[in-house]
Amino acid sequence: MSRLADFLRNLVGRGPRDAAPRRSPNGASSFHLIWESLTGPVPESRLVEVSAVLEVVEPPGVEALYYWALQVDLADGRGVWGSGHTGLQWNRRYPGGRAVNWGGYRSSEEGGQVLAGTPSSLPGFPDDPNTLSYAWEAGRPYRLRVYRSPEVAGAWRAEVTDLWSGAATVVRDLLPDSGRGVSGAHLTRPIVWSEVFADCEAPSVTVRWSDFMAVDEGGSVFRPEAVRANYQSPQEGGCSNTTVLADESGGLLQVTNVPRLVEQGAHVPLSGSAGSAQ
Repeated sequence: MSRLADFLRNLVGRGPRDAAPRRSPNGASSFHLIWESLTGPVPESRLVEVSAVLEVVEPPGVEALYYWALQVDLADGRGVWGSGHTGLQWNRRYPGGRAVNWGGYRSSEEGGQVLAGTPSSLPGFPDDPNTLSYAWEAGRPYRLRVYRSPEVAGAWRAEVTDLWSGAATVVRDLLPDSGRGVSGAHLTRPIVWSEVFADCEAPSVTVRWSDFMAVDEGGSVFRPEAVRANYQSPQEGGCSNTTVLADESGGLLQVTNVPRLVEQGAHVPLSGSAGSAQ
């Protein structure tokens, strides 16, 4: 048991638990931090880069899949047509259980198909081109970044940077939808999330998110003033013992198998009173 999980249980008691079998379509329990009120030097315009820093503070203690990701919607002048998500995985299929992913889907209105992408220099498996081997380490911060590909018009590139070593690794490019062209391509509605395929009672896992940032076509930088906590409901297969916390240094923690201290829909400020939720 992690020290944070032990502290939270002592603080508020055992709290509600949900060890029932999953009922979500993919067998996962998910919870999200939705960026709100992007602020910058000019009114928000079309975003062409989004990034966030992820640190796995307390890694998983079971073999089940965990996925921690930055997600963006893909849009053009006609509206949102798809979404992509990039992040680190605890995935037993890969060496040391470590992997990185960059994949996406067309919107349900556009058919919901998996988006095509370019080959990656990272090793992986032919049946899963989205997920590649990447030897991340617990306790180290990694910047996840999505931006316009410098090589393929209309494509979006994901990159992961080890902030201790400075080594930046390109994951791959997601290709544009051939039916929509590339005019006005931009990113919108960024969020970060945890997707957990382990039992609700599996040993507590903690990840830390920080330094949320977006950039528009003119180079202006935007940051969210707050995030909104969203939890998959137990009726949809979510665990009731996950929570979000703001730490003293301005980061946001997502923690499993602990009492819930920040409720569904709560807004967590990212500046000033970063330790409170409303």
